[in-house]
Amino acid sequence: MQDESFTYKDIFNDGSLYSLLTAIFMLGFAYVVEHFANEYAFAYLARPTSASVGDLILDNVPVADLSFIIIEVALISIVAGTLFVLSRPRYVLFSVKALALFIIIRALFISLTHVGFYPSHLEPGLGFFDSIYFYLNFQLGFFFSGHTGLPFLMALIFWHERSTRIVFLCMSFVFGVAVLLAHIHYSIDVLAAPFMAYGIFKIAHYLFPKDYELITAR
Repeated sequence: MQDESFTYKDIFNDGSLYSLLTAIFMLGFAYVVEHFANEYAFAYLARPTSASVGDLILDNVPVADLSFIIIEVALISIVAGTLFVLSRPRYVLFSVKALALFIIIRALFISLTHVGFYPSHLEPGLGFFDSIYFYLNFQLGFFFSGHTGLPFLMALIFWHERSTRIVFLCMSFVFGVAVLLAHIHYSIDVLAAPFMAYGIFKIAHYLFPKDYELITAR
């Protein structure tokens, strides 16, 4: 059974303050990188080379309006997930660094290859949540799917907690199916996301072993 008496005070007392500052810096840097990746994706969208491509699944599945799951539920899940991680000080350092790597690597990938929207894709609305969703590049950033990959990454981080792991895996599956049925992601974006998340998890594990040891400490 994991010792849940670990608190934020322990982060400061055991010399992990530098690690905490590093995590905060990495996350801030990640959002800067993502911002410029978003700007680049918006600009590239206007080029004639950004054409849609065929997709074995999307070509044979009718589009479904699942915007509530894809936008509102996804954003609420991000907020709830953030609060959940913050309530578990032992997981904060590694989770923040892994998240930063996820954002940076995804920003790199969506900046490399640009394809157009699938013709029948679901358009976001003009509401407040829709604007946040669009800015976070959930609409233009095809490869790889953040909806699918991020909860899968969290499942890997919380793998030692069975109930939490199952919740995050279910979220990854539901969001993956939703973005496919709404035709806002190509199938390769969704199917590759768990593998990308696993690779990012292993990179974070290799780069930040001491932070990961806090999670596995008994």
